[in-house]
Amino acid sequence: MKGGVLQRLLVNKLCLGLLVLLVVPILLLLGTTSEQLKVFSQGFLQQQALEHLGGNVSTVVGAAGPAYNNHTQTSITRRNKDCNYAKGKWVADEKRPLYSGNECKQWLSKMWACRMMQRTDFFYESYRWQPHGCEMPEFSGPNFLRRMRHKTLAFVGDSLGRQQFQSMMCMVTGGKDSPDVEDVGWKYGLVKAPGALRPDGWAYRFPESNTTILYYWSASLSELEPLNTTNPATSVALHLDRPVTFLKKYLPSFDVLVLNTGHHWNRGKFTGNHWELYADGKPVGEGTLADLTRAKNLTLYSIARWVDSQLVSRPHLKAFLRTLSPRHFVNGDWNTGGTCGNAVPFSNGSEVLQDHSSDLQAERAVNGTRVKLLDITAISKLRDEAHMSNRTLRAPTGINDCLHWCLPGIPDMWNELLFAQI
Repeated sequence: MKGGVLQRLLVNKLCLGLLVLLVVPILLLLGTTSEQLKVFSQGFLQQQALEHLGGNVSTVVGAAGPAYNNHTQTSITRRNKDCNYAKGKWVADEKRPLYSGNECKQWLSKMWACRMMQRTDFFYESYRWQPHGCEMPEFSGPNFLRRMRHKTLAFVGDSLGRQQFQSMMCMVTGGKDSPDVEDVGWKYGLVKAPGALRPDGWAYRFPESNTTILYYWSASLSELEPLNTTNPATSVALHLDRPVTFLKKYLPSFDVLVLNTGHHWNRGKFTGNHWELYADGKPVGEGTLADLTRAKNLTLYSIARWVDSQLVSRPHLKAFLRTLSPRHFVNGDWNTGGTCGNAVPFSNGSEVLQDHSSDLQAERAVNGTRVKLLDITAISKLRDEAHMSNRTLRAPTGINDCLHWCLPGIPDMWNELLFAQI
């Protein structure tokens, strides 16, 4: 009798499993269009009515999308499939840095090249990140270009995304001038507009491998819509539940996508940019989303699900949300005398042992999607000596940059972790 009961239970479970296997692919094939972002935002807003987003939302977020397992990984990746790359230790490495800040003038902005400024200590350049129990592939330009042959890598985000882009260009070229690399920004509308200081981004193609690396400036990752197209000083609707237009237009041509946002979600930036919060096509007003932390988290939640919906028809695309790059201001902020003058590496430790990201909002946003987390927050938090500090070109007297990093430096590690996961 017991055996018969067990047998029937096993048969029932097998039938249920087969039903799931049949139904889920059908649902995935139906896809999720960008118009359905309204559904995503409504679900998010309903959750906001129940609890503050800083609390536990893993149950709701986790139910929003399918789990993802890639069964076509390389042997190294198979050994690393359960690797938490954000858990490990900084170690000294005489092979670092991977390029020279003095020589990488073709790609690296002078304002971030600390070897071309007053800085005299460069110990921060001589370390690499070693995850616990994982194999890290050796990064080199040729290795990267072989892996990215006939592919396009796109960085979309704020100035920290721009730093990561410039770091990658220096790493791939070894910091050497590369006249063969083609400027293909025009293919993506990345041309300097009349009166603008710079274009909205850059795109470069390596002809031998047909590899393109590009960057697009989007501080919020959200669609921006002028409210009065006839008035240059008009306010701008920032649609929390709509991805930036550039992504909707060019995503089909990308093979690897790295998104980031975070540091522009403050009242000063919103006032300066004349941004007004919108969700579901309407002004947010004084509701729950008037809180900028919650507003940002809705954007993270929405864009992760929009990208995930696109992966149904673009399974070749590997998408990452990079976590927040930490600030290290002490005794004030950037405009109130805050500094980051420490030059001693690892004064706060050299190891990360936690299992979850220090950027819980980003981790929760991608949970339940096929968008991966590029988790750099806790790792970078240990490196307060590697910021620009007061060694900048155009900063007013008394202003310290404890947000951006010297290059070569910490963003190189972000790219090594990216390389390990693509």
